Amino acid sequence: MTVLLAYIHTPDGEAAAAAAVDQARWRATKAVVVNVTRPAVEVGSPLSAERWLDAVAALFERAGVEVEIRQLPASPDRAGAILAATSEIQPELVVIGMRKRNPVGELIIGSTTQRILRGAECPVLVVKAPTS
Repeated sequence: MTVLLAYIHTPDGEAAAAAAVDQARWRATKAVVVNVTRPAVEVGSPLSAERWLDAVAALFERAGVEVEIRQLPASPDRAGAILAATSEIQPELVVIGMRKRNPVGELIIGSTTQRILRGAECPVLVVKAPTS
């Protein structure tokens, strides 16, 4: 089976990556890292995304976990792209990061997170970065 990490380079994404490594090791399975390319206006350079994905791949490899990186094309429907990959891969677990919100925002889970939670046909582990 497989652990699927929906990754984006943020503190919560890094926390999710660490959790995905732990889960893959614990389950003795491989991992697939899915990244939906962000539009150029949202990032400084597409090369930076490749650099971060290389770093995430190295994190899994150092832990002895076989990893596959899938960088998906930019999409206004990131949740849909992640769910499509989930349907194709059929992992035993999906790991995603969730950003912190203010007290009012905590009442509402982000739309991408919410759609993945509702649409995934397997368990979903939602991870927040530790507070500093």
